Amino acid sequence: MFAVHNSRALCYRKPYGAVAIDTAVQFSLRIDAQGDNIQAVYLCYAYGLDRFQESRLRMRSHLLGEAENQEADGNKTERPLWFRAICDMPSEPGLFFYWFEIQVNNSKTWYTADLERKDGSGRFSPTRPSFQPGESMTPAPFQVTVHLSGFSVPNWLPGAVMYQIFPDRFNRGSDYSYERMVSLGDYPERIWHEDWNSEVDIHGKSETGYIACDFYGGSLRGIIEKLEYIDNLGIDVIYLNPIFRARSNHRYDTGDYEQIDPLVGTEDDLRELCSLAQDRGIRVMLDGVFSHTGADSRYFNKLNRYDSNGAWQEAVDNNGEKHCSDYSSWYNFHRRGNDLFYDSWWGFPDLPSVNEHDLTYRHYMTGDNGIIAKWLSAGVSGWRLDVSDELPDSFLRDVRRSALKARPDAAILGEVWEDASRKVSYGHYRDFIYGRTHDCIMGYPFRNALVDWLAGQHSAEAMFNDLEIIREHYPVVSFYSSMNLISSHDIPRAITAIVGLPDPGSREAQMKTKLSPAARIRGEKLMRLAVLFQIAYPGMASIYYGDETGMEGYRDPFNRRPYPWNKQNTDLIAWFSQVGKLRSEHQVLKTGHYLPLLAQNDLFVFERTLDPENKDVFGFISGGSTSVIAAFNRSPEKRSCRVLGRTIELEGYSGQLEFADGYIVRTAGMAE
Repeated sequence: MFAVHNSRALCYRKPYGAVAIDTAVQFSLRIDAQGDNIQAVYLCYAYGLDRFQESRLRMRSHLLGEAENQEADGNKTERPLWFRAICDMPSEPGLFFYWFEIQVNNSKTWYTADLERKDGSGRFSPTRPSFQPGESMTPAPFQVTVHLSGFSVPNWLPGAVMYQIFPDRFNRGSDYSYERMVSLGDYPERIWHEDWNSEVDIHGKSETGYIACDFYGGSLRGIIEKLEYIDNLGIDVIYLNPIFRARSNHRYDTGDYEQIDPLVGTEDDLRELCSLAQDRGIRVMLDGVFSHTGADSRYFNKLNRYDSNGAWQEAVDNNGEKHCSDYSSWYNFHRRGNDLFYDSWWGFPDLPSVNEHDLTYRHYMTGDNGIIAKWLSAGVSGWRLDVSDELPDSFLRDVRRSALKARPDAAILGEVWEDASRKVSYGHYRDFIYGRTHDCIMGYPFRNALVDWLAGQHSAEAMFNDLEIIREHYPVVSFYSSMNLISSHDIPRAITAIVGLPDPGSREAQMKTKLSPAARIRGEKLMRLAVLFQIAYPGMASIYYGDETGMEGYRDPFNRRPYPWNKQNTDLIAWFSQVGKLRSEHQVLKTGHYLPLLAQNDLFVFERTLDPENKDVFGFISGGSTSVIAAFNRSPEKRSCRVLGRTIELEGYSGQLEFADGYIVRTAGMAE
């Protein structure tokens, strides 16, 4: 017996991909019985999110017409049996898992998803699949993501070009002075870099060890003064790593959510940045760290640097009569004899965990006058949520409601490193991608697929399948808004990941390991290819500050070095600028339909297109070119391929975009 179902082919499942609640979906299974006696075929399913309900639906058999059969199975002339069933999706958002039960020759067999091939196909399994959170999914079910009806995102998100800035390391403002920088927060553990081009610290003070407390003095004023530079890169959104008062240079240890860190600037500076950026059509998004605070904060105040009592003072006081704190219920303390402990993020004592279910904390963050609303009213357009998978779903829903109430076009971007549609944390599937918590998710699966392909670690076929999993599982609006990054503050720089030596391990070794001259030349060619791919592929293309000039570096802190002003690679910047502006010039690159054409070892080709009525993927009429063919060759050798009845030739390490109106953009020929 032979059977076929492919979740990505319309002849087997229609409509494609994620669907809204209550949508009728048609499922088909093709079976060549080869003399076997098939008694019944069932569509089995389980749906839910926190809990799952199971049932099954008997499928009806019929023969396809000859033309219909050839469309489904190439040029084969035999006419196998087809079994079909139409099932209405649940009326609540969640996961719909399905598989097939075949009763043949008085026994049962199951047809389940083939997760090893990752191509939407299936295979026979001796047992029914696993789907509960934490189970191995061996065998695995097929998946339909079911989202809210009418789920939409702010219209400025799909197809935007983002620029991520680590504030301390981007640019000093014209008002900078070394003495002033030191005077704004001269704590004994801090290290001050007078020379902007000096190497990042990896040791810290002898009393503390490395705690990321070295500072260069990058500021909001410095960003304001580089807005023209940012604008020239074709940027639509500036995403800032944390800017609130904190002890460290990364500021993920928030000290005061209500105050901009004095080293970064003032609230007026932020308002001015948002206003001037908006004049250029650029939005500003902040980083929100809500799963923990700093131990050195007005809320915890372990170092006694804030005027008011923190939760630490009340806990040390034991009964709290002398040092009562408004924030004590935010944290969980434990005593073992005379020793005092508290829950902290990943065990780091400088980052005490917050109880997000505490109503005083929720009101402080998501109330009408809470932190979410406060900074949106200051001109910010959205929030990137740090470690979304460590925040309760109910808290995330409150964050989104608060944001939309304060600003109807506000966006919520979540940090999730895996496929967010089926992410499991705290023992259950998470409500990330169904229209109730996030608009979009950081595209680490995109980054891994693209960077690994460019680095020669897997084939174009493997990259294609990794990318298709996300396209199949995400709602269209989220897929077209996904933050498609190649670098960030949490991972090695793209050029290092693509052509650099393997991570040597220690910080001392990482500091000394640089790209060879040959690797740098090859890396810059592949960086051009990477950004062209980002711009051509659906989603929000994200540039991490300095990638446009080829900054290199392994993990923190070397991926957070200061931007090398006056030492830039002007040719590479010019390329990023040329490519970054393409989306503002060609709407088809923002919201055009996506059609993969070829994925074969070194070559990857796809088309972005409007439909015959010049409508984009959201059904809006779009002007400009009606289509563009994007072709990429990661090989150092010249390659050619034939797609859509034509031959495309690509030089080594090159890519090209060819628009329907004849305009062509190529990486080949750029200065090296």
